[in-house]
Amino acid sequence: MIIECPYCESKVDGKIIGEHVSYGDEDPHPFKAVLLECPACKESLLGYQELIQVGFEQDEWITGSNRLWPKPTNNNRWLLPSIVSDSLQEAEKCYNARAYSACAVMCGRSLEGLCNHYQTKSKTIGGGIKELLERKIIDERLFQWGEALRKQRNLGAHATGEKITKEDARDILDFADAICEYVFVLSNKFDSFIKRQEEKAKKEAKERNAEEYPEVF
Repeated sequence: MIIECPYCESKVDGKIIGEHVSYGDEDPHPFKAVLLECPACKESLLGYQELIQVGFEQDEWITGSNRLWPKPTNNNRWLLPSIVSDSLQEAEKCYNARAYSACAVMCGRSLEGLCNHYQTKSKTIGGGIKELLERKIIDERLFQWGEALRKQRNLGAHATGEKITKEDARDILDFADAICEYVFVLSNKFDSFIKRQEEKAKKEAKERNAEEYPEVF
């Protein structure tokens, strides 16, 4: 079964050690967890497969396996604007190809996409993320992460003697993912949560009023 091994940093045909199919309470489609062994480094990998419809009344498990453990690729990127998610996907590919300077550049490009999405006035990444901070789209901690990312991006984009290490590339990719997920995913989830709580409170208040003053309702 094909799966990405983070230890070998490549896609491998993992040896299946065991698997288990279960059904979620809210999702009627089955979910298969698969325990695999990397044929190259012998490390353990945990993946999952989903059942897809391939014909009339015919389903089939997807041939590849998405990784659950160790840390999988960010699965929330599909929720991001394409101008941002495309850059993050390219950054991940660069990292896996050990092109760490290119990874840094594409992470910087994801921040540019974030600034473009919110139509910041500054033409630079530094000015753009500072405006996002002032507009309270990001907080102080995310601004610091963005600044660290921006500096690494500049190192990767210009011909200097400094090199971006594997560890630094992994960190700035995580920073880029975290910033974009906070802005586009978690913020929207929180807004939806607050809206549900407000609607719930209104409904409960209406029900209490109906019990106290039944003739009105």
